[in-house]
Order: sequence, then structure tokens, then C-alpha cells
Amino acid sequence: MRTSALLWLAPAALASAIPITEESPALSFDKRQNFSPSVFGGKILQADVYAGIAAINQQIYQATQQPAQFKKCNPLNIVVRKEWATFSSSEKKNYISAVQCMSKLPPKTPKSECPGCRNRYDDFVATHIKQTFVIHNTGNFLAWHRYFTWAYEQVLRDECGYKGYQPYYNWPRWADNPMGSPALDGSATSMSGNGAPGCSNQTFYGIPTNEAPLIKIPKGTGGGCVSGPFKDWPVNLGPVFTDSLCTPPNPITDFMDPNMGLGHNPRCLKRDISAWTSSQWTNDEMVVKLLNSADIKTFWYDMQGGNPAFENNFMGVHTAGHFTVGGDPGSDFFTSPGDPWFFFHHGQIDRVWWTWQNINPSSRTKAIYGTTIIADPTAPEAKLTDTMTLGHAYPIDITIGDAMSTMGGPFCYTYI
Repeated sequence: MRTSALLWLAPAALASAIPITEESPALSFDKRQNFSPSVFGGKILQADVYAGIAAINQQIYQATQQPAQFKKCNPLNIVVRKEWATFSSSEKKNYISAVQCMSKLPPKTPKSECPGCRNRYDDFVATHIKQTFVIHNTGNFLAWHRYFTWAYEQVLRDECGYKGYQPYYNWPRWADNPMGSPALDGSATSMSGNGAPGCSNQTFYGIPTNEAPLIKIPKGTGGGCVSGPFKDWPVNLGPVFTDSLCTPPNPITDFMDPNMGLGHNPRCLKRDISAWTSSQWTNDEMVVKLLNSADIKTFWYDMQGGNPAFENNFMGVHTAGHFTVGGDPGSDFFTSPGDPWFFFHHGQIDRVWWTWQNINPSSRTKAIYGTTIIADPTAPEAKLTDTMTLGHAYPIDITIGDAMSTMGGPFCYTYI
């Protein structure tokens, strides 16, 4: 099954399967229109053509340049991550049930380290809050979130009996109408949809802040609690840095307190889905532009909002993806994993990075850029040997280098 899924990509990609040499720049695919990329709902995505080619490139690179890894991870055993829209109804319901299961299991984080943690899911939110300053706008940002998303997948499988793998949300396919996507349409097989009308005193969400906005996202039709499968979803932690004016403050707000944002603050999951945001910054053109980044520095900056960030009316796919759902806790970059849709978004972040890496795997698989502390150019540069930990969410530490290939380290997966 996994092998056939991989081979399904071959007709679109084999003509360009030979890995690009290190001397070659990132290719423009404007001359490859004779390919037959996959079509879903009648919409052809050029970014998916890139992904198809990346999948073949990675296999060839691993087979020819990383034979030891290839023995451990190859087309005979590799996991294939798919878009939520391709899941069957039963697969979707199984995934939803596994996520809900996590909210019913006891936490592993001690109360002394997270007074507000009430369930196993909160372990992941707490880890993200505690490490926010050293995992965003940093050299480990992409690798850490790859590991975080993979660890979440393992817990769903190992502790909640899930048989499948982590889906992703293919931003450009739904950029014009995110509420029309199977992930956000509010149906029984969705991750719930928009929130009810709420927060009437808010007219916009400011990027990077409401107080000093460089971009103003208009208030949408939601803002209140979601209905659907996650209408009773418990949001227990945060906020720390939210744009929502209607979110009650966390009991622990002192930035000098190691448990800042980790007090118990129970509330519903709220969203204010924004097609205004997604249509401008997560469309196919924006993703293709990102994939044409000539080096990791360019890719790193453009993914996160440009340099300087958010100037020239540019949000970047990372921030725009979060503000596609917005609300609480989605608009809080500390607490955003509190909305289970977070892992769909970061599955796509990982897929886009994986695609960029495997357009030229020989020179890009281990390409790294950034320091070890958020927005601090004076901090030490991140290194492949730096350790990444997930605290009580997942007990095994790995290095950045371990996480640079989806077919290396603890991983063995690819994307379609």
C-alpha cells in the first residue's frame, strides 16, 4: 500500500527525478507544464508538482548517497502522509477519536511544572509554551516542529490506538475558501469549523501586535466557540501572546515565572476563520515562490514573514496559516497547539520544507540557518549537533541533525 502510493507519483516526476547537482540553483518549473500533476476538485497546484518531484529525488538520493539509512527506511516500509481531504470518512473519524482520547488521558507533566495541565494533550501545549523563545525564528524552528509533529503522531498511535498517520492541510488548495475544506467545514468528519459570532468589540487582529500592527486582519464572522466534533474540546493553558481581545488572561502572567501561561484557564476552543488571510499568503503562487528560494536563509525568512518581518504587507505562510483559523488559542503563537488544527498546519509546514529540501537533497538536506534564541542575532548560531527536547510530551531527545531528513533519525515517512 505504501509502496504503491509512492509509485503513484512517478508519472509526474520521473522525468526530473535525477537529483539536482550542488552547483545548480533551485529550478523554476515553468517549463514543466507537460507533466500531469494530481488533480483534486479540478484544481491543479504547481506546488504539488514540486512535491511529486521531491518524493522521487529523495528516494534516489537516499538510495545512492545514504545507503545505511536506505536499508532502514525505503519504499518497502516508508510511511506516506496524506492530505486530510484524501482520508475516508472512517479514517477521519478514527483520527478525531484519537485526538479526543488524548484529552481524556492524564498528563505526564508534574503540576509543579504545569499547574494548569489536565490531560495528555496539555503536555504538548505546555512543552510548546515553555520552549517558545528557543523554537521560533531560530535555527531549529523547522527541525523542532518536525520532531514535535512526529512525536504527536506517535502518541496518537501508541497511547490512543490510532492506526493511521498525521494528515496535513494543503493551504493553497483551500486558500480562497478555507471553510469549504473538509478539515474546516464543521462537519462530523472535520476538525470543527468556524466559531460562532463572538468578540464583538474587536475589529481587526494586528500582526505582529494589536498595539503596533504592520498588517491588520479584518475581524471575521466568528470569534466564538466552535461546534462540531471539537465543540467540547478543553483549552486549559494560555494565553500568553494572543490577538484575541476576548480571551481571559492566564492566572500566571509574570514572564519571570517559569510557569508563565501555564495556570489553569479552562475555556472553549474559539476560531475566526479568515479567507482574507489565506487567499493572500497561502495561495499556490506564494508557496511556489517559497519553494523557489535559492538558499535556506531566503526560505527561512520568507516562510516566517520576510526580512524585516511583516513589512511590505507580507505575512509569510507560517503566520498566515495560524491566522487562517485565528481565535483562541490559534492566534497565540505560544499556545497555538491548543487547537488540534495546529498539527495539520505544521504538517504542511513540514511538507513544504521537505519539498524544498528534496528539490536538491544533496545540498539542502542539512542546510540550516538561524540562531538559538528568538529574534536575537547575537545569540549563538544553531548547529546540527544541538539537542532538541520535548519535555514531558515525548521523552526521547534528538539532535537537529537527526531531524533534517524524513528518512533519517527516528523518522521514516514521505508525503504525497
